[in-house]
Amino acid sequence: MLNFSLPKLEIGAAIEWLVRWIIEHLSIIFDIIKNVLDTITGGFNDGLSAVPPIILILIFALLIWLVTSKTTALLSMVGLALVWNIGLWPQMLSSLVLVVISVIIALLIGIPVGILMTRSSKLEAAMRPVLDFMQTMPAFVYLIPAVMLFGIGVVPGIFATIIFAIPPPVRLTYLGITQVPEDMKEMAVAFGASDRQVLRKVELPLSMPSIMAGVNQCIMLGISMVVIASMIGAGGLGAEVMRSVNRLDLALGFESGLAIVILAMVLDRVSRNIGSGKVTPSGRIINRVKQWRKARLEAQEAEAATVSEEVKETEV
Repeated sequence: MLNFSLPKLEIGAAIEWLVRWIIEHLSIIFDIIKNVLDTITGGFNDGLSAVPPIILILIFALLIWLVTSKTTALLSMVGLALVWNIGLWPQMLSSLVLVVISVIIALLIGIPVGILMTRSSKLEAAMRPVLDFMQTMPAFVYLIPAVMLFGIGVVPGIFATIIFAIPPPVRLTYLGITQVPEDMKEMAVAFGASDRQVLRKVELPLSMPSIMAGVNQCIMLGISMVVIASMIGAGGLGAEVMRSVNRLDLALGFESGLAIVILAMVLDRVSRNIGSGKVTPSGRIINRVKQWRKARLEAQEAEAATVSEEVKETEV
């Protein structure tokens, strides 16, 4: 019986050579990125830690109330107070900073890429397998190049989280814009709107629910990376989960897991409500300010008209 064997393609060795080449020739760029992100995360951590927890909880509750509702703000305040009570407040702040910075960077990359994909079929065809690769590759694999490029700490955790969380905003931004009815875009073009104006005035507003769904998914994936990122020194609540696993400490494991759930639920409720079109306290305040400015402008115009009439009567 014939036995055929093919030579092995050294794909893994090629990727390793590429990463090592990048480290050797572009290390200064990654050092700058690491220093900048270390400064940002450290500054946010120090700033939030300097505020007493009870005051910070009240501030968070107020901000949540402005963009959601009274019930959500009250439940969020209770949840955050519970995290403070079980002694995991500093770790929760570290995880919050990691997730927020990672999500902001992922959105700054993902949403523009999704918009560009709607403008170029070639880019969309090229990005589709890349996004499939990023979404299906196990998250643990991203830790290897992250550590090789940035070392141990928070920055490689941010790097791995960004890569893992980018695909949803890219896909859902592309999906939302492509689902905008053609007649709406044609109507805007007929009235003389440029491509940029069509994007800003028609496509983005109508696709906002889909884009915000991508933002929500990006946040949830960022939260899911908290524990994985702790394996390379990111700290936070994930480090407490890993410590409980190593010690078989059920109490610590449950408490740290509960803190992650509370953080995830708070961020989920906030992101779901933003852009949903629901009336919020901040929306009411903005509408009242607009009405006040409109009334003030009308009063000024009426006063100017009266003065103009008086001047004309005086001249006559």
